[in-house]
Amino acid sequence: MANIKSAKKRIKVIETKTLRNKAIKSKVKTMIKKVEAAIAAKDKAAAEEALKVATSEISKAASKGIYHKNNASRKISRLSVAVNRL
Repeated sequence: MANIKSAKKRIKVIETKTLRNKAIKSKVKTMIKKVEAAIAAKDKAAAEEALKVATSEISKAASKGIYHKNNASRKISRLSVAVNRL
């Protein structure tokens, strides 16, 4: 355990940020699963709607630095291609 006050504070801050990052990553994964479920059900309208929401969430996560911009772009691209194949 840290002895220095600033190190103790850093530990608290990191824990807070870790929880926030986990929550946002979990939300993104859920949105991706919804798009994939709509694709599996061959429901184009639902897939497009879910894609819009997922794209927004992924972009927000990338802007906050939770995902690298190229990683976010790749996720969005792959989902878009999958929806467009329907």
